[in-house]
Amino acid sequence: MGQRSARGNRTLFEREGELLAVDDALGELTGLRTDGAEPGHRPRGALLAFAGRAGIGKTTLLTEVRRRAAAQGCTVLSARGGDQEQRVAFHVARQLLQPQFAGSADADLRTALGSWYDIVGPALGLCAPTEGSPPDQQGLRDGLDWVLTHLAVKRAPMVLVLDDAHWADPESLGWLAAFAPRAEQLPLLVVVAYRPDELPDHAESFRGLPGRAGGRPLDLEPLSVDAVAGLVRETLGEHADDAFCRECWAVTAGNPFETVELTAKIHDRGLTPTESGAYLLRDLAAAIKGSGLLTRLERLGTSTVRFAWACAVLGTETRPALAAAVAGLGHEEAADAAEALRGARILTSTPTAEGTLEFVHPLIATAVYRAIPSGVRVALHGQAAWCVINDGQGPSAAARHLMETHPDGDNWVVQQLRAAAGETLRAGAPDTARSYLARALREPPPFDDRAAVLYELGSASLLTEPATTVNHLRAALEEPITDAGLRQNIVYRLSQVLAHSDRLAEASDTLAREIRVTDDARVKLRMLSEQFMWDAFRADEPDHPSRSRRLTKLADRLKGRDLTERYIIGLRTWDAVLRGEPAHVALHHAERALDGGLGWAEADRGFEVPVLVALAHMYCDRPGRAEELFAAGIADFEQQGWRGAHLAFGYTLLGYLRYRRGRLAEAEDFARAGLRLAERVGPGTPVYWYGTGILIEVLLARGRVAEAARLAEDHAFAEPFPAAVVFPDAQTVYGELLLARGLVKEAAEELAAAGRRLDPRGIRNPAWCPWQLHLARAERHETPERAVATAHEAVARARQFGTPSAIGQALRVAAEVSSGSARVKLLEESVAHLERSPAAYELACALVALGTELRHTGRSTEAADYLYRGLDTAVHCGAEGLADTTRAELAAAGLRPRRLHTTETDTLTTDERTAATLAAHGSTDHEIAVELHTDEQKAVRLLSAAYQKLGTDRTGLETALIKPTEGRTP
Repeated sequence: MGQRSARGNRTLFEREGELLAVDDALGELTGLRTDGAEPGHRPRGALLAFAGRAGIGKTTLLTEVRRRAAAQGCTVLSARGGDQEQRVAFHVARQLLQPQFAGSADADLRTALGSWYDIVGPALGLCAPTEGSPPDQQGLRDGLDWVLTHLAVKRAPMVLVLDDAHWADPESLGWLAAFAPRAEQLPLLVVVAYRPDELPDHAESFRGLPGRAGGRPLDLEPLSVDAVAGLVRETLGEHADDAFCRECWAVTAGNPFETVELTAKIHDRGLTPTESGAYLLRDLAAAIKGSGLLTRLERLGTSTVRFAWACAVLGTETRPALAAAVAGLGHEEAADAAEALRGARILTSTPTAEGTLEFVHPLIATAVYRAIPSGVRVALHGQAAWCVINDGQGPSAAARHLMETHPDGDNWVVQQLRAAAGETLRAGAPDTARSYLARALREPPPFDDRAAVLYELGSASLLTEPATTVNHLRAALEEPITDAGLRQNIVYRLSQVLAHSDRLAEASDTLAREIRVTDDARVKLRMLSEQFMWDAFRADEPDHPSRSRRLTKLADRLKGRDLTERYIIGLRTWDAVLRGEPAHVALHHAERALDGGLGWAEADRGFEVPVLVALAHMYCDRPGRAEELFAAGIADFEQQGWRGAHLAFGYTLLGYLRYRRGRLAEAEDFARAGLRLAERVGPGTPVYWYGTGILIEVLLARGRVAEAARLAEDHAFAEPFPAAVVFPDAQTVYGELLLARGLVKEAAEELAAAGRRLDPRGIRNPAWCPWQLHLARAERHETPERAVATAHEAVARARQFGTPSAIGQALRVAAEVSSGSARVKLLEESVAHLERSPAAYELACALVALGTELRHTGRSTEAADYLYRGLDTAVHCGAEGLADTTRAELAAAGLRPRRLHTTETDTLTTDERTAATLAAHGSTDHEIAVELHTDEQKAVRLLSAAYQKLGTDRTGLETALIKPTEGRTP
């Protein structure tokens, strides 16, 4: 019927099923089976969730869990949510993890936390926040995941116990709810308890957590008549008769807490536990809670009542001296009050191990707090704020109390809330920081500080509530601002949030208005750089050619002396790529932008321009250099703890880089990783469009058209397309997908619409957006002559840009839509260009197309060589669909696929390195062949392999060869 608990030496009645689940979980965690048998598998963790209303025995049960875990040698992490601490960011996380690092020197902490020190340290209260941009919430969660996982493995087996989870702060609860399912893959048992009717919206995921209860929590039920009788007799003696025990059950409804308190009252009153005294039980039970509890408290005297109120206001972990200061009591008077509250079973009989005061039960704490008259409660919170500041706990500890006070125009309150918001924001809790600043604004702040508070509020809610942020920042600009630097920062921040909200035209207009009234030349230059950047991403920019001319004129006279100048030069780089200027021009400006540094995580700057400069190298047939820049940029993101949208962009675009190099399996892995991160950021965001479009491109290249179509449907990848420019261009990718599905007419309409949108803006580079190439393929069915004209126009544009990959791809499509002998000539030229590029997939396509065309014209011997090479390259790229097509062509030619000569390493062979070195020094293909004692065709193939492995064309060989590129895989 019951099991003995260590707490108060009291039996846990009718919790045998719950304790059995605990023992089973502990047995699997520690490797010790409850039946004494040997475990059949390695120890593993689990999740146990207990749900029940207040007083049902959750805390007593979890106390027993901790005892049993410790008895089996487990490391126990323990925390408890608090009604008064819900506004304190990471309160629960700190209870769980801080003790594990207690007493560690800073050097030891840095060693233990590694690269996560500056990210999770401030959140856990282990170190002060650093200046600069805070980690994003996903980065912080990843860091907390790492810390807990590391501890679980290092100090296994481990049991994490969280009581009153419904009162946990949102930051901790959101993290734990996401982490908890991973416990089964770790030597970690997670045990949580909560009141289901009080679980907040942000913790709804706890209801559906998988665990030992078949996907639902274990519900704790009220005690039966027999269990209540056992509990009564355990306290009052076996002589308690059945009628008396039955009445105890009736007045408590089987609630364990109320039953325990009732038996204590009976014992204190000396009441005989027989039927004759049962009529007194209802009044005694009423004194346990509600008005009865308050009446009992009031009888203890004014000082004791005030001390109890102070404890309720301060919440858990209350030190007696602090409670005395809040209550306005002297040391002896406070000690007497505490003793009286213990005697009345309002506070626990002894202080906690840390010497703090604790209410007997959260129900009592809540009742006491709610009984405080509203005016007194506000005053006590105000006094508590002063006391915790004087106690050295800092603004963050005072903020939750100031949140409960009434606005009164007190500048001290404003300053404390602003300081707390700054600390909390840098620790990674923007929602809490925003609530502090909103309260500071209502105080209100002094007239001269109002704009600064609005700016800080807008910065705190930058990405979480963009519409609200815009309102705050616009309101800030309407205030009289004497600090020019503050006004400029408001403008930068406002333009940034408008741009990230897909309101690029408004972002540009905001900067334009400020540029007109700014006298400082350097500030004006910075604002121009921001305006140029947002205009570059506008799909609806009305005057792109004019902007391009102004940007060119400005950038060409700048020297790159500071970050602003380098940003403008970086934007000039990107503009050159979009317009299809010769690739060497774009590369010249790209290196100018990089000279002096162009970090991806600069304070108060976006990462857009550094990313554009890196991608410019990719489009200019220098993907190896682009990958170097991406690897450094992603490292910057991870060091800052930016693991949401930033890292999603990084992985997604890295996948696009691998796609452009023809490494399709790796491209798919990175694109899927990026899209998973983008899905956490949210659908409809720019990174979501990037991730979906790039993965569709990769799947089409791998021949998985149906899967690409499902992906597009699942992710709403269709009209309306975003107002911001994304790449690859979303409408063009959608048209390519329609074409692959055989929807030729619909594809032609989409692709033509893309051309009408891009051409007037001067975006004419088929390397950036090959809409003409796909349109030509769609037009050849109905209007073959127009298809040829479209393709040859794309070839002309590709020749102007001048990269071998762009020219080769355009020539291949021109051949596809042409007829007669021109097809072979175009394909031969296509192969010749692509052999001089790093674009392995495009080379495979051209080789197969040329081999197929030669077979159809009766030149089977020549065809075989190209088909074999095409198959080899396609397999190496991971282009399964193209490989299958090639095998079919070989079979049709009566040829058997031979053993492939693929290589799975980026390391250059001796001959490849020699050929590349000679080419870098200016040797011709013929001279290289002579030096290597081979023919010219073999020399060309050696160079082609080197271009693909090094990620460059011929012009970039010298630079690529002197860098440690071998085996570099981010």
